[in-house]
This record gives sequence, structure tokens and C-alpha cells, in this order.
Amino acid sequence: MPDARPLILIPSYNTGPILLETVKSALSLGTPVWVVFDGSTDGSPALIHNLKGENFRVIELPENSGKGAAVLYGLREAIRDGFTHVLTMDADGQHPATAVPEFFRLSASHPEAAVFGRPIFDSSAPALRVNGRKVSNFWANLETLGWGMDDSLFGMRLYPAQDLLEVFESTAFARRFDFDPEVAVRLCWRGVPVINLPTPVRYPSKEDGGVSQFRYLRDNTLLTWMHLRLLFGFFARLPLLIARGSNPLESLSPPAR
Repeated sequence: MPDARPLILIPSYNTGPILLETVKSALSLGTPVWVVFDGSTDGSPALIHNLKGENFRVIELPENSGKGAAVLYGLREAIRDGFTHVLTMDADGQHPATAVPEFFRLSASHPEAAVFGRPIFDSSAPALRVNGRKVSNFWANLETLGWGMDDSLFGMRLYPAQDLLEVFESTAFARRFDFDPEVAVRLCWRGVPVINLPTPVRYPSKEDGGVSQFRYLRDNTLLTWMHLRLLFGFFARLPLLIARGSNPLESLSPPAR
């Protein structure tokens, strides 16, 4: 990736033993990997304590502040260290490290763009989660005037680091479960081109170590409030969004199925 330094950033909160598998698979790619523990209390930091290497860093935050807050902390540190792009992936085994090289390939050709994973669900995906995200996707595409975001909630994405930081600094929100959809909308508002990349996703069972921090009532209430806020922002920006036109890289995204 000429003139670019990508980083794999993995936020983690009480992920349990599956974290080790996730981190090892990411490290096998040879790209720098940072894990940011968001106040974990389950002993999971000890699981990766013995992993070493100049490409590996562990950051432990003292209190749980939310996924977005953990990403923001890691992002600021990454920019200080000279990284230009940050790929986020979940610690719970949902996102395959084997998909990372394709994110990097697309970003190398279009470093100005954000590459958003479009989830390809298998039989392990809960129907409630698959169908429920359609509501968020509808509102996110309305709020961006159809800029071309296929999925607003999928957490495996590659961001231009400086654009993501400026989006974070433009709002006091996007610090918890609202991180993924809110920064996606705000990046589109900034005119950051989006490329959608079909990406497999799996939901590990409890027997396989799967852990979910999703809380249906709490997190859907948060998303509802978020979309109400963003809708007001959309109306305020509507003339500029109309004048700007469409996503210049929309043709690079395969048609959604």
C-alpha cells in the first residue's frame, strides 16, 4: 500500500477465550495489530499476554466506555504513530481475518475511500439480528441521500484514519454501540467515498466460545435516538447533499443480493 500504513484495530470487552483465536489470525497476516481492552473484567487480557512482536500492541483502558470510545482511543494513538488507515474488526470471532487482504487491496487503489464490509450471513446468524438491521440500513441510506452504504452496522471496515478522527471530533456521540452506524453516516456527509465489500460473517455458538454484548432493548433504544438526531442533521445538510451528487466510487461495489 504505497504511502500508506494500515493498522488492524480490535476493540474488546469481556470477549473470553475466543479473543486469542481472533488475535492470532489477525497477526498471521503480518500487518500491525492493536487490541484495545475497554475495561474488560473477565481476565481476557491475560489470554494474549504472551503474544509478542513489534507489530503487536495491547492497550488496556481502566473503565468500560463503549466500543466507539475504545476505537477513538486507539485511533488517536495510531495517528500519532504514523498510521494512515485503520481496519476495525470485532474480537468475538465474527469477522474473518482472511477477508482483510481484500480490504487492503481496495484501499491501496483508493486510499481516499472507506471500505465497508457487507455481511454475508450463514446459518449461524440470528434471524432477529439479520432482519432488525434492515431498519437501521433504511434510515442510514435516507440520512445520506443514498451515498451508497450497503450495511450500517457491520463492524469490519477500513477507514482513512484522519477522516475518521475528524468525524469523531465533530460529535459527542458514537462512543458506544452507536459507533458503527453514526460514523458511517457522518463519513458520507463528509463526502468520503464508500466501497462496499461482501464479507463473510459468522456467529460463534456459546459452545464455540461466542459472546455477545448486544442488548436488544438498550441498544435498539440507543439506535432509535441516534437516527432521530441524524435525521435532523440530514435535513440541515440536504441542500449540500443534493448539490454534491453521488458517491464517486459506487460502481466499485458489487450489486447487493
